Amino acid sequence: MNINQIEAFLVLAECLSVTETARRMHCTQPAVTMRIRMLEQELDTMLFDRIAKRMHLTQQGVAFRDYALQVVNALGAAREHLRQMGDPLGGTIHFGASNFIGVYLVPAIIARHKQLASKLAFELDIASSSELIRRLEANSVEFLIVSDQIELDPQRFLFRELCRDELVLITAPGHPFARRGEVVPGELAKETFLIKPEPSATRQFLVERMRRSGIRLGPEMHISSLEAIKQGVMHGLGVSIVSRMAVAHDIAGGLLVEVPIAGATFERGIRIAHHRGKLLSPATARFLDLLVSEPLPGRFAALR
Repeated sequence: MNINQIEAFLVLAECLSVTETARRMHCTQPAVTMRIRMLEQELDTMLFDRIAKRMHLTQQGVAFRDYALQVVNALGAAREHLRQMGDPLGGTIHFGASNFIGVYLVPAIIARHKQLASKLAFELDIASSSELIRRLEANSVEFLIVSDQIELDPQRFLFRELCRDELVLITAPGHPFARRGEVVPGELAKETFLIKPEPSATRQFLVERMRRSGIRLGPEMHISSLEAIKQGVMHGLGVSIVSRMAVAHDIAGGLLVEVPIAGATFERGIRIAHHRGKLLSPATARFLDLLVSEPLPGRFAALR
């Protein structure tokens, strides 16, 4: 078994076409077929079914894919680590972040760090919580920046606290709530509430915290995009509770209004997570040390 065989398997598992696999790997179709055949012989199992000239992953192939990803990604991480040992201010840092963090917080962090290490490259994956965890498990990313409401096993993962994030009630400027100093929880039951549908870590957090605070919601409008929720509130479709970091500019610009809820606050932590046993690359280790020890950039400094 060699890395060329594993890489051929992963490409073929994605596209299910020997022709396309050969094109992507810049080799011949017989070379692809030979690599897959030798891999199957080594593993003593069929990884693909060939039915009516179409390919399908077998159950064994599906199971092997996760291990193959870990092997290829680990080798890539090792190469990057060794390259950075010669220049710790260069190289590539590849990590993941949940939607609101990746869109509103991370760009400012990267921009500041690029001023300190201009040769450093960043690759950022923004995805759902479940997908981010899958990529961390597969070693596709070195670490995650996510809400502390996302369940991760503390026996397997190491956490570093980054900052706090408060979620706030927002309305359109013309909404009756906008002229109030605060609203009482019972008034929300009369309003259409814009919220992400299941599955959503933010939704689960909000629903649980509102239940604890005795807040009952009125009719819900499910919108899967945070930006679309903001636009919906601006256009008078209802109210919502979202991360303050996601609406700070809109509130400052008069497009949205933040309204306190009497006796209720919604705050969660933002943290860095990576495997306990993972050997971080020099650039990543330096980046994380600076990230947790120095103030956050600009308007985010107050979140510490």
